[in-house]
Amino acid sequence: MTASIIDGKAFAAGLRARVAEHAAAFEQAAGRKAGLAVVLVGEDPASKVYVASKGKATIECGMNSFEHRLPEDASQEALLALVDQLNADPAVDGILVQLPLPKHLDEQAVVARISPDKDVDGLTPISTGRLALGLPGLVPCTPLGSLMLLKDRLGDLSGKDAVVIGRSILVGKPMAQLLLAENCTVTIAHSRTRDLPDVVRRADIVVAAVGRPEMIKGDWIKPGATVIDVGINRLAPAEGQAKGRLVGDVDYAEALQVAGAVTPVPGGVGPMTIAVLLRNALVAAHRNAGVALAEGAL
Repeated sequence: MTASIIDGKAFAAGLRARVAEHAAAFEQAAGRKAGLAVVLVGEDPASKVYVASKGKATIECGMNSFEHRLPEDASQEALLALVDQLNADPAVDGILVQLPLPKHLDEQAVVARISPDKDVDGLTPISTGRLALGLPGLVPCTPLGSLMLLKDRLGDLSGKDAVVIGRSILVGKPMAQLLLAENCTVTIAHSRTRDLPDVVRRADIVVAAVGRPEMIKGDWIKPGATVIDVGINRLAPAEGQAKGRLVGDVDYAEALQVAGAVTPVPGGVGPMTIAVLLRNALVAAHRNAGVALAEGAL
């Protein structure tokens, strides 16, 4: 048996197209475009690339993109003042502070300062609490994108045994909450879990978000299970190569021989993250402007 490949790139393209359609309808109803503000502190090359791609995608979907750059040595007070300014700006529906921040800044305090109604990353304490309580709110992009891929592949997730490997606030913990809300039986595993392969073998759904290249082997996976690989790791380059290849947290070649369906790396969960960010910004815009959005539209 060879697993079917879950095409996150194609699903993300469809989601972005729906966001663009609803963004145009929002503009007509609200008399303004939805707006997403991204804050970049410093000159981290990877962060600069991410910010540029987010801005381009926002504009392509028919929303306003507001980019704010602060120098590497910006003070905590200056960054918090900018967040306050964006919280108060009615043209801004979503705020994303690009992480990681320079080491002298307090990331937790900065994230907590973002209005939960504009928290498109879903990382503020209030957003986290809303998710845990099952209340409407904005949810972290990568886990929500992973859930969309699972539901598209499997339909109703009720009663399925799910294992989430990794317990970060970015992926592991919110992923577990989302799966619980879908009536899965959820285990959060991590690097200190005893007999981790045996724990994983019980699962109908495996979400790997541990940050270790090709850690989850094919013989860890229950035959026919659905595997969502959130990891993205660059291996050391082979001789004669300029760059090492990108791999996930799952041994993809082995998983293909056992799983029912699996996401590739790249081209699986990665494209979903920006697509869901755009979706979150538009959902926030509808709520902030008091414009109705049909349930399940995005």
